[in-house]
Amino acid sequence: MSKTVFITGGAKGIGAACAEEFAKKGYNVAINYRNSAEKAKELEKKLISLGTDVTLYKGDCSNENEVCEMIAAAEKKYGKIDVLVNNAGVSLIKLFTETAERDWDGVFANNLKTAFFCSKAVTRGMINAGGGAIVNVSSMWGVTGASCEVAYSAAKAGMIGMTKALAKELSLSDIRVNCVCPGVIDTDMNAHIDADTVKELKEQILLRRFGSPFDVAKAVLFLAEAEYVTGQILTIDGGMTV
Repeated sequence: MSKTVFITGGAKGIGAACAEEFAKKGYNVAINYRNSAEKAKELEKKLISLGTDVTLYKGDCSNENEVCEMIAAAEKKYGKIDVLVNNAGVSLIKLFTETAERDWDGVFANNLKTAFFCSKAVTRGMINAGGGAIVNVSSMWGVTGASCEVAYSAAKAGMIGMTKALAKELSLSDIRVNCVCPGVIDTDMNAHIDADTVKELKEQILLRRFGSPFDVAKAVLFLAEAEYVTGQILTIDGGMTV
């Protein structure tokens, strides 16, 4: 019986790359998206062409009721969810002194609260199934912090703390929890970076290039399947934070 992965924010970028990597390994792929319907449909067609059983779930992962409905539907269709990838998130570049409460709350809701709701929703099913894996997608800024990205850095740091704590709590149920911390990745989130900044950033990266979504996705797949690895934080940044 094929395993099933549920990927939040899975229509584009790192999430879409994760969907493709898991599909190549024979997983059923459940993809959550909120606004990117067109890209979700394109990805669905691509994965189906690979022979994958794929289902799209439109919903807001910062809304607990919607999360529970999506997870319940996926469990009903596939029997169980073996892997959860908490990838949904948003960034915010703004001076700390200009960050409003609504900005702060929005960043935490769309990064940390989403991971909380989704992890909570899959846990009981994983316990009943005898185990599972959760992979959180944080950021290198959650490790080092970033100027003008205080809210984002704080939320992503929260994901790292959540990973370590949840790994301890769920270990007796054979549920592994790990985290990847991408560096500068070539996605829509970083499309705004100007040429001079791109050059400056690449000079700080040991491998002299931005990462691709697939660089991160391969690490996510590894952690999902590494049976003796839990509570770990893996930075995927080309050596930028060494």
